[in-house]
Amino acid sequence: MPAYPRAELEEMVERWLEANRQAEKDGDWPKHLGAMYTDDAQYRWNIGPNEEFVAHNREEIEKWALGEQMEGFEKWKYPYHRILIDEKQGEVIGLWDQVAPAKREDGTDYMVEGIGGSWFRYGGNYKWEWQRDFFDLGNTKALFFELAAAGKLDPAVKEKIGKLAKGHPLPGHEKIRQEPSFLTKFMGFVVMIRIALFNK
Repeated sequence: MPAYPRAELEEMVERWLEANRQAEKDGDWPKHLGAMYTDDAQYRWNIGPNEEFVAHNREEIEKWALGEQMEGFEKWKYPYHRILIDEKQGEVIGLWDQVAPAKREDGTDYMVEGIGGSWFRYGGNYKWEWQRDFFDLGNTKALFFELAAAGKLDPAVKEKIGKLAKGHPLPGHEKIRQEPSFLTKFMGFVVMIRIALFNK
């Protein structure tokens, strides 16, 4: 990982933050953020113990990460509240919040609790070559349930959750490791029963 001038990385961050502000204003993430990735950039985040979202190039980033994955979130806000820059490794970490476009009856924002952020690797020429998002998946699900109960969850988000619940993965969803075979699962179940009986 090459080192970069501190000033160049600071300028990259400023360009990125401005592009995010424009994307939030217009509700168009691919238009404003797509050009900020190298052609062979990778963008990923974890969505469970054996599943990741992965976009392998700029085209997939624009189509999946900034496009299909953001459907239903066009009016959400993702304000950054802390930026950490490591010019020696050419990496940046930005911490942000996820704020829904609705408020509770008491006037507070619907937002994902816990910590959320993005880890970037700079690729030169004011473009990212790698990005990994992180957020509290449990709190995200809890917020979706709360929004749904209040009748404030976007229909596009409901549709995506329904597809996942039926076992239909969204574009970019990949298994981290191969699922165990039926025989392996069965043998594991047998071992658990034997352990339970032995410990009685």
